[in-house]
Amino acid sequence: MTGLSDSFHRPINYLRISVTDRCNLRCVYCMPAEGVSLVSHNDILTYEEIYTVARAAAELGINKIRLTGGEPLIRSGLPKLIEMLAKIDGIDDISLTTNGTLLGRYAAELKQAGLRRVNVSLDTLKPDRFKLITRHANELGKVLEGIKVARSVGLNPVKLNMVVMAGINDDELLDFAAKTITEEWHVRFIELMPFVGEGTAVPRFVSASEMRRRLEPMGELEPCLHSMGNGPAKYFRFPKAKGAIGFITPVSEHFCFQCNRMRLTADGRLRPCLLSDYEVDLKQPLRSGISSSGLKELFKQAVAGKPQRHQLAKGYVPKQRPFSQVGG
Repeated sequence: MTGLSDSFHRPINYLRISVTDRCNLRCVYCMPAEGVSLVSHNDILTYEEIYTVARAAAELGINKIRLTGGEPLIRSGLPKLIEMLAKIDGIDDISLTTNGTLLGRYAAELKQAGLRRVNVSLDTLKPDRFKLITRHANELGKVLEGIKVARSVGLNPVKLNMVVMAGINDDELLDFAAKTITEEWHVRFIELMPFVGEGTAVPRFVSASEMRRRLEPMGELEPCLHSMGNGPAKYFRFPKAKGAIGFITPVSEHFCFQCNRMRLTADGRLRPCLLSDYEVDLKQPLRSGISSSGLKELFKQAVAGKPQRHQLAKGYVPKQRPFSQVGG
């Protein structure tokens, strides 16, 4: 393992892999109500192709993998892929981001296959609002049950991701924070990012500083270290709380200077930055029989193209793909 760094000397050791662009929900900040144009099944990377990319990446220094979507659990046979990835020398952490609706059904099998932990996207604790945000029949009960099952089988820590939106769910900040005190929830409050595919009724932004101000009545937040994490969240804890609160601030306080990740889209494009349209195609070379060394060179090319930071402050928003096709 040689280690991998980009042009700005940031170590790159984390690969997010989107296994599908399909999702069983239609969240307001992720895609329009009618959905998006789906990639054909023939254009989605096979598990064997994903394994080939991951193995080459591991030989370059990638040691952490997160599986995303769309909703990854709607792709058939996902535990098989996890089992394959877990056998790659150098990969020491495999995690999953899910909306949680199918987590209760698959958690035990995922753990047995080699999954370490899960992040669950959960933007409300209110059934009617769940339906509003996801544009889907209320399945909040399934998500909450999935969280319990994931914990029971050892997929810990289970982290809950809440995208905070003014006028939609920002009145639930205290409710989520209270769960960290009494129920050992690890909640991450995420600033809303502008992105193509949000539809006409675009949710409004709430900064992390405003979130913290609203949490002040609950007590003083103390900085804390959080085990098992590869992301940019800054973690805090209320006195004597069982869980932790994280803030992810891509807009108000970008964390590009410490970004350690690459993204592989479901249709086989390596994307160095979530908020840039630059991509390197791996699918066609894979299907044309590229060698392992050639694949590594393409990976290095993508890493070299990683920008120093996103350009949201200048009004640039990626235009080619909605979140559901990039993997978040």
